[in-house]
Amino acid sequence: MVKKQIKKLTLATIFLLFAHNVWAYNFESGGLYYNITSDTTVAVTYKDNNINSYSGNITIPDTVLYNNTTYFVTSIGERVFYKCSGLTSVTIPNTVTSIGNYAFRDCSGLTSVTIPNSVTSIGELAFYNCS
Repeated sequence: MVKKQIKKLTLATIFLLFAHNVWAYNFESGGLYYNITSDTTVAVTYKDNNINSYSGNITIPDTVLYNNTTYFVTSIGERVFYKCSGLTSVTIPNTVTSIGNYAFRDCSGLTSVTIPNSVTSIGELAFYNCS
């Protein structure tokens, strides 16, 4: 009986871990994906673990509306733009205070990033291998 319960719990845990990795965001707005980080803030994130498809010129908004709630965009998460070779420029708003690890790593087409003075933390290798 205990072995069956442990097996069920193990399978449920594996399913939840897999499901979390497939669905890596809370909502999409204006072509960008976001994770809710508090009652009033969000972080820019990516669609899933395998495809970072951002390209072109991106302007991150200072606020986004979701389910009748306005959220301030306060961070750019880890690996958000990782290997987005088609990304050419990014403008970051004054509400953002941190840029995650590897956020722009291997963005070979990136030519311009506007980083405001509000950013007080830039993660490890955030711009590694950006030409």
